[in-house]
Amino acid sequence: PSMQQFLTVLALAVAATIPAIVLRIEGWRPNPLLDAALFGIAILAAGFMLSWGAEAAEKRVSAGLIVAIVALITVLPEYAVDFYYAYSAGANPGSNYVHYAAANMTGANRLLVGLAWPLLVLLHWRRTKNRAIELLPANRVEILFLLLPSIYAFTMLLKDAISIVDTIVLVALFGLYVWCASIKSEDEAADDDDEPGPAAALSLLTPGRQWAVMGALTIVAAAVILSSAEPFAEAMVDSGRVLGFDEFLLIQWLAPLASEAPAVAIAVLFVLSGRSETGLATMMSDKINQWTLLVGMLPLAMSLGAGQLTALPLDVRQHEEFFLTAAQSLFGIALLLRLRLTLGAAAALAVLFVVQVVIAVSFQGDEATTIASLTIVAWLYIALAAVIFVINAKALAALFLREPVATNRGTPN
Repeated sequence: PSMQQFLTVLALAVAATIPAIVLRIEGWRPNPLLDAALFGIAILAAGFMLSWGAEAAEKRVSAGLIVAIVALITVLPEYAVDFYYAYSAGANPGSNYVHYAAANMTGANRLLVGLAWPLLVLLHWRRTKNRAIELLPANRVEILFLLLPSIYAFTMLLKDAISIVDTIVLVALFGLYVWCASIKSEDEAADDDDEPGPAAALSLLTPGRQWAVMGALTIVAAAVILSSAEPFAEAMVDSGRVLGFDEFLLIQWLAPLASEAPAVAIAVLFVLSGRSETGLATMMSDKINQWTLLVGMLPLAMSLGAGQLTALPLDVRQHEEFFLTAAQSLFGIALLLRLRLTLGAAAALAVLFVVQVVIAVSFQGDEATTIASLTIVAWLYIALAAVIFVINAKALAALFLREPVATNRGTPN
């Protein structure tokens, strides 16, 4: 893209944040539905600005700490909303905020695997007629660091809480992932060409101006997101009451759509520009960020609200939601073991995702039936994952041994 194109989309993004800024400054809340829309659009626009700055910055950093900061910035919209719910849960013991924190986190994670991954494969197939997105051997790092927290998640289920100890473990896993991912292979280095989106225009500037623009994008976007997170989160709750719809489901599915859209859009641009493996790897990295750092930081946010160290409890419904999320993760990882995601595998992810959403919507208000039905879906995920893990035992071992194995790349499942 040219600099003129970049300035045009930047102007549109800034304009989209203005109504929310005005509402925030004036303290005016005209209507929960309108509030949710305006603050959601502002978060969406700010998320795009963050993505543009972060995508450009990633080409100029390699130190693990810097990469971790960049990774954190790119998913700030999701973090801001979820942290607000967790903080409010600590500040208001006995309230529903603890449910909302778990709902937003599990919904965001399941949306990535159940919708975003299949979307990329579908677009890749429509564009190339190739039935699978092929990953690089170096992408075993992402697969491994999806597997480790997915397995660890079951320890949190055993105690029905996410504790400060879990925070330490998950943040450490994220740090280890960043360190491993920062060691680029020759294949990755050869694939480091310009970004396909508006961030590519920043390469036309001098290094000093590039950093200035990236810094300005980050500061402005972060300010918009942090100021919009609270009213957006509250508006989602109030909208559920106005519509007579389950607040839990609105927060679980609609809120993450706004916060995740920028990251998904960047991945889609990669696919449309002929770099499908990079797009899928980006979504895998986003999932790792949320499955480690986001989950791990929730007890800290709740502790800040409570004024003391505390764990985020998982009641019966939260236990089932967390169990389903972990089970879906295992199934998604199993499908990636051969370093490809096929059209058939993507269809399986999408169908099972739609099934769980239909169940949740159909039985809203009947918690016992919802829990029982979604638990069956979770065990189906685990059963399918177990079969695939056994069939691909050598590929599974290669994640830990870092040894090359035959992947039958190019052969559809």
